[in-house]
Amino acid sequence: MSMELKKAIDQISKDRGIDRDLLIDTLEEAVRSSVARKYGDHLDFEVGYNEEQGEIEVYQFKVVVDDVDLPDAEITLEEARAIDPNVQLDDEMGFKLKIEDLGRIAAQSAKQVIIQRMRDAEQEIIYEEYKDRKGEIVSGIIQRRDRSGWIINLGRTEALLPKEEQIPRERYKRGDRVQAFIIEVLPQGRGPQIVVSRTHGDYMSALFSREVPEVADGTVRILGVSRDPGSRAKVAVMSKDRDVDPVGACVGIRGSRIQNIVQELRGERIDIVVWSPEIAGFARNALSPASVSRIIVDEEEKTLEVVVPDDQLNLAIGRKGQNVKLAAKLLGWKIDIFTESRFGELNASRKELEQLASVAEMPVENFLSAGFVSLEQLVEADDEALSAIEGMTAKRLGNVRLALKLLAPAKAPEVAPEAGDAEPTSDQPETGDDAVPDAAPEAGDAEPAPVQPETGDDTSAAAEPEAGNGDTEKP
Repeated sequence: MSMELKKAIDQISKDRGIDRDLLIDTLEEAVRSSVARKYGDHLDFEVGYNEEQGEIEVYQFKVVVDDVDLPDAEITLEEARAIDPNVQLDDEMGFKLKIEDLGRIAAQSAKQVIIQRMRDAEQEIIYEEYKDRKGEIVSGIIQRRDRSGWIINLGRTEALLPKEEQIPRERYKRGDRVQAFIIEVLPQGRGPQIVVSRTHGDYMSALFSREVPEVADGTVRILGVSRDPGSRAKVAVMSKDRDVDPVGACVGIRGSRIQNIVQELRGERIDIVVWSPEIAGFARNALSPASVSRIIVDEEEKTLEVVVPDDQLNLAIGRKGQNVKLAAKLLGWKIDIFTESRFGELNASRKELEQLASVAEMPVENFLSAGFVSLEQLVEADDEALSAIEGMTAKRLGNVRLALKLLAPAKAPEVAPEAGDAEPTSDQPETGDDAVPDAAPEAGDAEPAPVQPETGDDTSAAAEPEAGNGDTEKP
């Protein structure tokens, strides 16, 4: 039995990679716990492993006394000298206990302690092995599925691929080999300690580092990744060497390098974007393949107003707004897309609003903050809505109404004349024979109508952006 225990310790240490001394300590602790459970905490004993005999030994210690009050802790002088004639009072004697005498419950308790300690030791070994591998790509075999996601067998341990870290519409079955990116290594836990991802942006960077030597050696740097996993991605790159084309290095001869990455990501389309320190130039590259007419940069708000030709709007926005969303995520800026015609209309409306704000002696931002971006909206608004504009007073409201008659006469409501200025109607009674009828004014004496400024198309309703603009925020 003793040699069997020694062989078991050696075999477990070899198979599971657990330190042999740690296993022996675990066994000693398990036996110590069982002895305490059976005899109580007052028992004075020691547990040790005999390397030569290959067994766990337990020794109970008793003090030599004249009269015994605690049988588990004391022994009479007569009994002690029967064992050792040289023993004296107050000496301490050790007696070997048989582990077999501990009983079934104590043995079961020791077994549970051993199993738990071995599991803890294995988890500690796995943590030490993988804690510095965070950010690496690992390969494993799909083993099973649970409520959290897929469990991947990595060999000595398992990894968890959570549902939220899986590429949409990607299907797995037991036995499939899959690669993933280590995003977290837990020091302990009941389940797998390693958490992996296939959607993380750094996974894309790691794939480029593996496939592109220039990225691996630092000649080409990846400065940003934005992904719509399984569909499309944008990768910002730059080269430290003027003679190395970062895009060409990542694509490879006839697309050989990029194709390996695309295949690994199940056909995810990848746009390689050249990084630029100038945000406008970076934005032009990020919105590729659409061409850009002009970009207005708001540094304070970190907002870009991008103007594109009318026929490039759908290309700039992309399917379901994908292109502009990925570009905005890559830049870290808010992007608003306008066609040239729409931008011209908005500019015209802005100029008219500025004229109106000047008459009302108010900042134009007050009108914009209230949601008024054109004169047509102000004309159609009632006095209550206009009074809600910040800084609006009764006097300014009157000035705004008069200004609207001049700037947008086609839609401005008619202002009713005051009662004293009304022309007499045919229903008025005659004042007598001496009454002289009002002479009809000659054509030359007619009141001149207000002169309408040439507004061109400004009086028409602002053209709504095409359907693709629904995915971008309007200014």
